[in-house]
Amino acid sequence: MNPLKPGSLRGKRALVTGSSRGVGADTVKYFAAAGADVAINYRNKAARAEKLAAQLRAEHDSRVLTIGADITDDDSVAELVKILQTEFGELDILVLNASGGMESGMAEDYAMQLNRDSQVRLLEALQPLFAPAARVIFVTSHQAHFIHTNPTMPEYEPVALSKRAGEDELRKRIPALKAVGVEFVVVSGDMIEGTVTALLLERANPGAIAARRESAGKLYNVAEFAAEVAAAAVEPVPADNTRLVGDTSDFQK
Repeated sequence: MNPLKPGSLRGKRALVTGSSRGVGADTVKYFAAAGADVAINYRNKAARAEKLAAQLRAEHDSRVLTIGADITDDDSVAELVKILQTEFGELDILVLNASGGMESGMAEDYAMQLNRDSQVRLLEALQPLFAPAARVIFVTSHQAHFIHTNPTMPEYEPVALSKRAGEDELRKRIPALKAVGVEFVVVSGDMIEGTVTALLLERANPGAIAARRESAGKLYNVAEFAAEVAAAAVEPVPADNTRLVGDTSDFQK
């Protein structure tokens, strides 16, 4: 399923945020299998991240880092940047995959902090490390990408609005990124089977994922969607900087 040819990313260095599990973890696997040196970022699941790193080191000759960092915390981000600068020197691929907002016990504005403010701050903090022709990938959902024209499930709306706000703020940086040779692409997909978000939505609204699957005809699983994210690191950037995964007819009526 890996869309990347063996060795095609040899010499490249990639950071995937929120990559100890789910789409982020599978994206890291694809990059490492293609020869890239990879950094696995996690917030608080060190054991899970180290297990993934050990697997990748055993299977590939890529260099694998694990970096614990909460991207909503400035000091944590500063330490992440410091480690990357020391260990990698430069960064060729940045996948902004970490997201959330449906977790319990968080501040009322946590979704906006994580999905908008932190994405922009992390991009700005890492920009000095970008190698020539580096690429930045922002991972989102159709429910967020199309939120202003297509309502989503009430339980997901705060997350969708915050992720769309994050996408909009990041897009404002495209001219500045282009000026230094950095490409930017948004990868958007429908609800993904097996993700934490899908699980939380199902708990809040039993039957929601099945209903979405029936309407869409198919929902991608984690590995399938991660393959699309990985491909976005090497394939030509669309003219509108947006890679829409799967059928979007329900969202573009």
